Amino acid sequence: MAEESIFRGVLTFLDKLGVYDVILPFLLVFTIMFAILEKTKVLGLEKIEGTETTKKNLNSMVAFVTAFLVIASTKLVALINETIANVALLLILSVSFMILAGVFFGSKEFTLESYPGWTKFFMVLMFIGVVVIFLNALDWLQYALAIFVYWDAQWAATIILLAVIGGFMWYVVHEPNPKSKSKSE
Repeated sequence: MAEESIFRGVLTFLDKLGVYDVILPFLLVFTIMFAILEKTKVLGLEKIEGTETTKKNLNSMVAFVTAFLVIASTKLVALINETIANVALLLILSVSFMILAGVFFGSKEFTLESYPGWTKFFMVLMFIGVVVIFLNALDWLQYALAIFVYWDAQWAATIILLAVIGGFMWYVVHEPNPKSKSKSE
């Protein structure tokens, strides 16, 4: 019991120092911003001893200023903290699913690559999960879900009818892929 309170005390001390509200968000934003600037080379290249390299001094300064501006806003820091925590939870849930699905494969290796449709499905599902997490962190999810609060039979029938009509129109107008046409000819 004493060890638990000591470790909890360390975490509380780090929180009082501002590690979670200042240092970690600063490092995260700086790292991501610097990596994007290095990868895109948007601030240009310079020649050093005959080789072209990115302007690391400019990239680092822009990333540094951006990270400072982000941590100056407590709302942005709270948004980052909540979003990252929930995305990490989503990642843990997906890994847990993979572990559970892998149990059924016995000694064979389980990968989603052998099921291409499932890979795309999970990518879309994770994207939707991240969007929902972000909307929830911004408190915008309540407005998006307000449609369902006032949901009645007339709303449901209208939306279902529009979805069926849209699906039918897509089916009628949709042209097959050129690849499948050339194979059949």
